[in-house]
Amino acid sequence: MGFQISLFFVLLLVFSTSILAQDLDDARLVIDANTTIAETDDNYICATIDWWPHDKCNYNQCPWNFSSVINLDLSHPFLANAIQAFKNLRLRLGGSLQDQVLYDVGNLKTPCKQFGKDKSGLFGFSKGCLHMKRWDELNKFFKRTGAVVTFGLNALHGRHHSGRGSWKGDWDSSNAHDFIKYTISKGYRIDSWEFGNELSGKGVGASVGAKQYGKDLIHLNSIIDELYTDIEPKPILLAPGGFYDKSWFEQLLQVSGPRVVNALTHHIYNLGPGNDHNLIKKILDPDHLNKISATFRNLSLTIRMNGPWASAWVGESGGAYNSGGPNVSDTFVDSFWYLDQLGMAAKYDTKVYCRQTFIGGNYGLLNASTFVPNPDFYSALLWHRLMGKGVLDVNGHRSSYLRSYAHCSKERAGVTLLLINLSNQTMFKVDAKCTGNTELHLKERVDNRKMYFAHGLKRSFSWIGNKASDERLFREEYHLTPEAENLQSKIMLLNGQALQLTERGDVPNLSPVRRGINSPINITPLSIKFIVFPNFNSPGCK
Repeated sequence: MGFQISLFFVLLLVFSTSILAQDLDDARLVIDANTTIAETDDNYICATIDWWPHDKCNYNQCPWNFSSVINLDLSHPFLANAIQAFKNLRLRLGGSLQDQVLYDVGNLKTPCKQFGKDKSGLFGFSKGCLHMKRWDELNKFFKRTGAVVTFGLNALHGRHHSGRGSWKGDWDSSNAHDFIKYTISKGYRIDSWEFGNELSGKGVGASVGAKQYGKDLIHLNSIIDELYTDIEPKPILLAPGGFYDKSWFEQLLQVSGPRVVNALTHHIYNLGPGNDHNLIKKILDPDHLNKISATFRNLSLTIRMNGPWASAWVGESGGAYNSGGPNVSDTFVDSFWYLDQLGMAAKYDTKVYCRQTFIGGNYGLLNASTFVPNPDFYSALLWHRLMGKGVLDVNGHRSSYLRSYAHCSKERAGVTLLLINLSNQTMFKVDAKCTGNTELHLKERVDNRKMYFAHGLKRSFSWIGNKASDERLFREEYHLTPEAENLQSKIMLLNGQALQLTERGDVPNLSPVRRGINSPINITPLSIKFIVFPNFNSPGCK
């Protein structure tokens, strides 16, 4: 008996010491639910499938396996299940080699061969080929899984290299014309055609001047109009799929003119190269994460001043470039960067955000060899299911290490709040209020004590519903932490339970825990939490 009592006190001491080792800080957040500050597309979450062959290598490792548009195993059950978990996941087919892809259709005069190592080719590879049999297989798969498809077209075809990475001459549209015509003849649904990959500004490997690019976009737009006559909905046109360059993007919009480019797609790799030993430090540094806001803000201004008919998309973002960071981009810690950038991009009216990649490299949402989801897959899926189109402003007093974003809840009433705790030491106690202007109505008589409680709720929150009793007011929490408190774990915990595929390979249920509305909101160090307030009244979301 004495031993049991001693053990109890030892455990109590250990528990108390761990609690005391953490700092505790208060944060007060006010969500303005009266109006939205921006709006995303229905399919904001997007992921890419690249063209890289299996022998694409960086830093003495080759993480792509067979995950490209050309050789991905479309029969793997994990792949279909992962896409279907989103119901309608947007997939962008594109990447560095897309401007070397020929389509084996029509009157193609150039031999159509697979990619091979070639020191004289862009990025060390020769031109590649997309056979129509493979295109048929891909579209059958897209239809079966409900994928929404964006396809990146070859924008260098017909041009000539003039030195220093610059390419001159008019774009030869014949191969793309025949490919689009074939796609239409087969009844394949393409949501959007994108023109070129990373050819803007100084380019990456190759560049094309903005004036020439604008002229070619006008030509491509006329092809789409011609071939999609009497076909609805007509795909939209995206460009340039490159890194933001203010003067280049401005000239592109000015030359192409109104209603040619529907969306400007830009790429972001703000963490640097995949072999950077400071990747985790950057991911957890709020000042570093904030730097990219200037790009979002400047692109928004460029569109407003030069092409208000266009919207902004993140066409490709993988955090760290050159295939991502091994044992970083595919682990829990990457979700701090990923979810923060999803939230930040949405605030600047970004309509779509495409993650590099869905599968392939170290930054895939799925492991390239096993097809098992990495932690960021579940982060993306939770965002997709919980965060609606309407973006809400969040103000208040909080540490820079506590990141917060709010949206109208998806396909239901209320508000969803995302909290990201970058601190390795501080637990935040969060007081979240909503400024919706509709008061709480009580249909029953209450005593003075209950009336005082209800009055406090009206000042602090705005509710929907018919009853203000504690048992009827609740919130849903989705708390994300790494297994064994290891930030580089490839297993993510949801409310303490490991997220792993079922024996059949199905994506597990992402179930919340319910908390009473009066219970404190805490977020532990180095963790992430989605909180759904179904009883918040949000006039701006209607």
